[in-house]
Amino acid sequence: MSTTAEKWPTQLRLPGQTAAPEGPVDMTMMYVMHHAFRRDLARFAEAARQTPVADRETWQQLGWRWEVFAEALHHHHSGEDAGLWPWLLEHGTADDRETLEAMEAEHAEIDPLLSACAHGFRRLATHADKDARAALAVRLAATRDHLARHLQHEETGAIPILQRLMTQAEWERLEEEHFSKDVSPRRLLVLVPWIADELPAEVIDKLLTDAGLPMRLIWLATRRRYARRDRAAFRHVEAVRVA
Repeated sequence: MSTTAEKWPTQLRLPGQTAAPEGPVDMTMMYVMHHAFRRDLARFAEAARQTPVADRETWQQLGWRWEVFAEALHHHHSGEDAGLWPWLLEHGTADDRETLEAMEAEHAEIDPLLSACAHGFRRLATHADKDARAALAVRLAATRDHLARHLQHEETGAIPILQRLMTQAEWERLEEEHFSKDVSPRRLLVLVPWIADELPAEVIDKLLTDAGLPMRLIWLATRRRYARRDRAAFRHVEAVRVA
């Protein structure tokens, strides 16, 4: 169990983030992922309203971007369900259980929405279907709102438990086992520029410095191609910012 340290890390605060509880564990990557999820769902919800139903090329690009987002979210939630929540349940108190069990339940509520949205993108990539676009817009808004509530609950409820129970070393072992080890080089070529999108320059620089030269080279090699495809996907969407 963690104890009060002389110097705890300064926790990252990003747009849309609801809390950054103090403690011994540096939660930078958790908050960076949360930022990416919020950013993408805000964009997707707007794209569903603004993209012309007959613009199949753009819907195809949006389908690609949805796959990037959904795969990242699935991997993140799988790591929490398989590693983080069980660890905290094992080491926590009876009072922690309700919050931690709610985390898994909220993940389960989001999964069907993700599947329904994927179906909508596939439909619109091949058919100019106004009803499909209307249904997708509703589902994306619901997904955005469900995930926003879940991330708020996690940041205000679950992460304080983590900060009370875990040490930095315990977090790093769990992160390596359940979040990092199964990420293939192919996925990194997309994930690195995807994660960095809209982050402040100083945050990107810190992430790349901590990750080392190979990750910086990946970012330099992939960021322009990723940006071109991202612009193509959201070409009909004006800038959307997470408040």
